[in-house]
Amino acid sequence: MINFIEQLLPKNIANLTAYSSAKSEKITGSTWLNANESPFSQQISITLDDLNRYPEPQPEAVINAYAQYSNLNNNQVLMTRGADEGIELLIRTFCIPQQDSIALFLPTYGMYKVTAESHNVALNALTQAELQTGSIASLIKEIGTSKLVFICNPNNPTGAMVSVDRIREISVQVGSKTLIVVDEAYIEFCPEQSALSLLEQCNNIVILRTLSKAFGLAGLRTGFMLSRPEILAPVRKVIAPYPVSTVVARIAENALTPSSITTMQQQVTDLNLFKQQLIKECKQSSAIKSVLTGEGNFVTVQLNSVSVLDIAKEMGLIMRPFTLFGSNAWLRISIGNQQELQQVSIWLDAINQQ
Repeated sequence: MINFIEQLLPKNIANLTAYSSAKSEKITGSTWLNANESPFSQQISITLDDLNRYPEPQPEAVINAYAQYSNLNNNQVLMTRGADEGIELLIRTFCIPQQDSIALFLPTYGMYKVTAESHNVALNALTQAELQTGSIASLIKEIGTSKLVFICNPNNPTGAMVSVDRIREISVQVGSKTLIVVDEAYIEFCPEQSALSLLEQCNNIVILRTLSKAFGLAGLRTGFMLSRPEILAPVRKVIAPYPVSTVVARIAENALTPSSITTMQQQVTDLNLFKQQLIKECKQSSAIKSVLTGEGNFVTVQLNSVSVLDIAKEMGLIMRPFTLFGSNAWLRISIGNQQELQQVSIWLDAINQQ
């Protein structure tokens, strides 16, 4: 049977290393700060009496609400199953397998790489340092022109930001043969740095958004692709006929009411304050070598020794280890509520006393 399956598989899928999400590992614990989820559970009540009917392909009420929230026209908004589907749709729509490539800036979100490889699209891997300065167009040209340039902003897992001016500069550098995809999954934590204004100024910008982070709806799997109508038009050809379930649409509509948005923004204010306190504690810890103080609802630190994670596991405290910059001693800590972050404080106290 194994040989039979191997014969069926395309080589790129056979060689593919799957993305390892925070929830894919079978880990037990009591305090979960490994997936950049919101600690605030959203209490949303909906009534459903029409599940015998197919949903709207693009639910008008949700599109209207998100367009208003982002100050765009309705035809500039496409609803997707999380921002991950947006990544997949863009690669599937604009890239020719075994011919085209995408550019990304390492270290960054792993699904850009996995999605490209699963569609037999090559990678032009640049660095976060190169993203901040120099001519991206020249760098890409040296290693093969890319159809899509993915910029995670704020970047996961480093929290680094690229200024709107820099994104505009890159948009001009690469020209009309390349799309700049700005993944703003964490932008609610620094909304003043959104690239939304560039949709009017540049003709090659796409923005990805999600309700998974600040909106506290990771379990809903809801995202949005924002761009010019002419860019979204071919994507609308490729997207599944009924991508958004009626249940998801009703909950998303509720989450995008003015009162719900106000609640989300207050929660973001609280989480940003909690984050600053965590950064302060991490900088004072003798067990932590360095702290990346970027944006987003997480803090990424470099440990002096990975052995201190054993203490966290014994406490039931689950955080996300990373290999970054050639070292496996990096740890990303999601910003939880005060009770959850108190567990981090207890852990830091314990390892400081070692």
